[in-house]
Amino acid sequence: GVVHQAEDEIAACAFAIGSSYAGKCAVTITSGPGKALKTELIGLAVMAEIPLVLVDVQRGGPSTGLPTKVEQGDLLSVIFGEPGDTPKVVMAPATIEDCFYSIITARKIAETFRTVVVVLTDANLATGQQPFTRPKFNPAWLAPPIDQSPIPEGAKPYDWHPKTGLSRRFIPGQPGGMHTITGLAHTNNAKVAYEPGVNQEGCDFRSLKLAAFQKTLKTPTVYGDPEGDLLVMGWGSTRGAIEEAVDRARADGLRVSSLHLKFLQPMASGLKEIMQKFKKVITVEINYSDDPRHEMITEDNRRYANLAWLLRARYLVDADCWSNVHGQPIKPGAIEQMMRERVAALKETEIDTLIER
Repeated sequence: GVVHQAEDEIAACAFAIGSSYAGKCAVTITSGPGKALKTELIGLAVMAEIPLVLVDVQRGGPSTGLPTKVEQGDLLSVIFGEPGDTPKVVMAPATIEDCFYSIITARKIAETFRTVVVVLTDANLATGQQPFTRPKFNPAWLAPPIDQSPIPEGAKPYDWHPKTGLSRRFIPGQPGGMHTITGLAHTNNAKVAYEPGVNQEGCDFRSLKLAAFQKTLKTPTVYGDPEGDLLVMGWGSTRGAIEEAVDRARADGLRVSSLHLKFLQPMASGLKEIMQKFKKVITVEINYSDDPRHEMITEDNRRYANLAWLLRARYLVDADCWSNVHGQPIKPGAIEQMMRERVAALKETEIDTLIER
């Protein structure tokens, strides 16, 4: 392999796209502000359907913010941060070992589905240490080899499958495979076209690829009982602290469980059914959310933590959030205390309801 230090974030992303277009594995790594600079090229990779893996090591913001401290503030940005419709896979490893395997998984997804995959890590994972067994190479880690046989006459570079949106990947130099690479709207023959419906068709098929990938995801497993009073949901490096807090609370008889998400776009099927089995759902995140106790904050203007926003929008569930932007890892003791307070509040509400009846 080769490590190339480019002159800036934009060039680094361009190098990765060019390498991938030529049929080679490439990954570009940055943090939140650097990801913002790569925005236009991310759109190019989506539009041209060139596989790209981008690692975003999140740190405190906004602006220069807390450049050496932890935060999980980029989730909404990586999902919605490009102009137009730019469907991409977003995943978040929870441990350092998980980071190792997630990059392998991300590259396989990117090459199989000809799409962009963003891997969200953070300063905790980037600067932490974890021992794990050195794995032996597994051929299953690799994406299927690129078909470099001559292109059949009449084949199109974007010959989208009507069900999955997938098409054969052309590599420079393949006989019969010459075509235009462009970020402009184009037909399935890679010709730039502004006729009505052309851009709609391309967007439809690129979105179908995300739906096809979503069908391969397994529903994540609940940590604890499958139903109860409180479900704590998280993503990324908070998993260990959340699960330790759940263990402590359950040891005292509290009916609490947790659910940690690795894939944040698309999300696996079955999440709504899991959430519906709990009286209350709350996310634990290291990003900003308004304090609902403040006199100026109402349901009309309250800003939720990133994952809570997504859950509320996608599943129409009353997901609450508990988060901060201190630049420090959230500790199990603080999560445990929050759990106890939320469960106690639930019990008080149930008692008040019974009294009113």
